[in-house]
Amino acid sequence: MQQLDIGTNEAGQRLDKYLKKLLPQAESSFLYKMLRKKNIVRNGKKTDGSVHLKEGDRITLYFSDETFAKFSASRPFVNAPHTELNILYEDEEILIIDKPAGVLSQKAAASDCSANEQIIQYLLDSGAVTLQTLKTFRPSVCNRLDRNTSGILIAGKTLHGLQKMSEQLKMRSIKKYYRCIVSGTVTQGQHLKGWLKKDTKKNKVEVAPFASNCLQADSKQKESGKQNSQYIETEYQPVGQGDGCTMLEVHLITGRPHQIRAHLASIGHPIVGDRKYGNQAVNSRYKEEGITHQLLHAYRIVLADGTQVTAPLPVYFAKIAIQPAPYPARPQKE
Repeated sequence: MQQLDIGTNEAGQRLDKYLKKLLPQAESSFLYKMLRKKNIVRNGKKTDGSVHLKEGDRITLYFSDETFAKFSASRPFVNAPHTELNILYEDEEILIIDKPAGVLSQKAAASDCSANEQIIQYLLDSGAVTLQTLKTFRPSVCNRLDRNTSGILIAGKTLHGLQKMSEQLKMRSIKKYYRCIVSGTVTQGQHLKGWLKKDTKKNKVEVAPFASNCLQADSKQKESGKQNSQYIETEYQPVGQGDGCTMLEVHLITGRPHQIRAHLASIGHPIVGDRKYGNQAVNSRYKEEGITHQLLHAYRIVLADGTQVTAPLPVYFAKIAIQPAPYPARPQKE
């Protein structure tokens, strides 16, 4: 017999979903049969898979230890290599780290060790989670950064924290600011709008400018735009110049794959070191100075409650001598 008490990270989900996480090798038909036969009960009473669990519920499984072990067997959590996380903020529900360039946010293949695995390993080491609780809830990152983009990565330590941060990101109530160094001289800020279309085969996007007369387009054009493109907004302000380059602070208003990189490249100011959207001649010049990936950094966020978190610029940004300078404010919208 196995007895399991429902905690905050399991509460709110359907019983059948919980059982499938707990017993990943069991067929759904088997689980429903066990529920009908009262071999799986909730708070000592017969129940069904559609019930939503509450904190404090007790689930009892009248299985032998061998049967439970057989159905609960799953790919074990592979310990991530010991990595000293650069933690920017932590409370009971969320964790915010400074991800270095070269590290995936989440794994793309089973063999990958991403920032997500490093975060879980940190939570295991600190006792915030256990191997047992990982069977029914896994902490996870809420936003993603490209492998070669550094900076702020938000993770939910608890189910409530994960849901809260994911909802704030979805509703754009978290303000996200990036710093980057682009080729060319930029003297004024802009608020860019456009349409982003992704080529999944090439893992690359294209940006088309937004035209105000799109609102008068016929219904066929509107429908085509919805199916093939995503609306994007990117706002930036120059904060320094040097060596024929400009450092920008970018406010990412919509969060689409490769948005900042492609949007800035589309207006003739690609990010230095960006091998996918950048200027090859500029990239080759700075590669000799040790810049091997895009100089793009998730620099600052403002959470919905006003909490601000900043990730200092990586040291390699200093390979380009940028000098702060006053710039005119971006013209106000009419």
